[in-house]
Amino acid sequence: MDTLSLTVHRSGAIGAERWPQGHPRRRQILAVLCMSLLVVVIDNTVLNTALPTLARTLHAGTSTLQWIVDAYTLAFAAMLVPAGALGDRIGRRRTLVAGLVVFGISSLAAAFAPSSAVLIAERVAMGVGAALVMPSTLSILTAVFPAAERPGAIGAWSAVVGVGVVIGPSLGGLLLAHFWWGSVFLVNVPLSAAALLGVALVVPESADDRRMRFDAVGAALVAIGLIAVVDAIIEAPGRGWASPATLLLAGAGLATLAGFVLWERRVAHPLIDLTVFTSRSFSASAGAVTVIFFSLFGSLFAFTQYLQLVQGYSALGAGVRALPFALAMGVASPCSTVLARRFGTRSVVAGGMLLMAGGLAALSTAGTTTGYPFLAACVSVMGAGMGLVMAPASTTIMAVTPPGQAGAGSAVNDTIREVGGALGVAVVGSVTAARYAGLLAPQLSAHGAPAAVTKLATGSVAAADAVGHRVGGHVGVQLINAAHQAYVEGMSGGIRVAAVVAVAGALGALLALPGPRAGGVATLRFPDTAAVAA
Repeated sequence: MDTLSLTVHRSGAIGAERWPQGHPRRRQILAVLCMSLLVVVIDNTVLNTALPTLARTLHAGTSTLQWIVDAYTLAFAAMLVPAGALGDRIGRRRTLVAGLVVFGISSLAAAFAPSSAVLIAERVAMGVGAALVMPSTLSILTAVFPAAERPGAIGAWSAVVGVGVVIGPSLGGLLLAHFWWGSVFLVNVPLSAAALLGVALVVPESADDRRMRFDAVGAALVAIGLIAVVDAIIEAPGRGWASPATLLLAGAGLATLAGFVLWERRVAHPLIDLTVFTSRSFSASAGAVTVIFFSLFGSLFAFTQYLQLVQGYSALGAGVRALPFALAMGVASPCSTVLARRFGTRSVVAGGMLLMAGGLAALSTAGTTTGYPFLAACVSVMGAGMGLVMAPASTTIMAVTPPGQAGAGSAVNDTIREVGGALGVAVVGSVTAARYAGLLAPQLSAHGAPAAVTKLATGSVAAADAVGHRVGGHVGVQLINAAHQAYVEGMSGGIRVAAVVAVAGALGALLALPGPRAGGVATLRFPDTAAVAA
């Protein structure tokens, strides 16, 4: 067990002293926290199904649509660490309430936005609100549950994260089938209101007893650095991974984050004690979370397009057919904490990532006419793998983080998830697109297709479908079939990349995480911090 983890918890109470046996209403609190979390997690993906409608209604071009999506992601990622640290200082319940209010009001405004510019601004506000909510939920959970029950509670919390990501497109498709585009935002209002009522009734306040000064300089540095890095990742497929703009932005972001590290090491009251990263358990768990979300977001990005554009399902139909992932994760997450106590965090996390890799490898063999039962089995294996990883890794991160900085520690957990997901979409999307174009272009050229047609069709499989329908007849059918086959081959290549990354993550977990002799999760829960300090 890491030496650091025995000493880092000596100051700053998060609940162990106030509720040594756990808060008496902790089950109700967990339900409210999961509801609050679900609201903001769903919004990460619910909008994707509404993009074609937004393009028509608001006359939004591709660049504008990208900003509508990315504005939320950038604001969310940039504000997570400052918001988590703010909760540690002024109270996590207060921060949670503020986040739900901001999120609900901005969702209402977004639902009736008269223009793309207004919608983008409201998406930024929604991202800030979500950043205030998400780390507060995990830090409050850590405060109200005793050490023995905490891994199980984090298992439920983790399941909500994965389930919310997957059901977002289904919910979006269902709403768009019956209501106007604003409904994908308006649905957040009653959900936020219900969560606020639950917070008011059952959630207690918790904060760092020392009430340290807020590090505004550190907050600005980490926010600016993350905006630059995440934007560079998101835009890299369009700009080019080696383009001057990508390299300059990524370099500036990394330099700013390096400045944040230097600043945090010398400031009296840092946002988070960065010495936690010297713990192999913390760093390996953070890496596992990054890898699993890289694989999830990257594969779902390619797979949902495959379901709609190749298999021909509607947006709602595609979302529903991804639900086995959520069901499998919901089953595996509670089991993961039991397994971690029995076999150790290392075995469970590594096994989960290998399951994810196996599901991805199987999915990469799908063809243009593959039946749904096989696809459902693949995504179920992937969901089970993710369920085994998330709870033990998140439990380890929170156990190693100083209790007085639980909000910031939770924010680190959330931030690496966002970065991993953005990187997965960018990398897997780039591989898929490059291979698709590389396979389709020679076929079209060989059959004498005009250069303009080739350029348009190789841009995306959706564009190729449109060109094929315009051409019509046997030639149009051949073009569409060739595009579908090329996309399937491109998707296979991208998903195999995600599988390889998952295998690499499994190897890292085996090397760095504690095994069963170290007690797995149990050694990292620190039930008696006062005794250790004595």
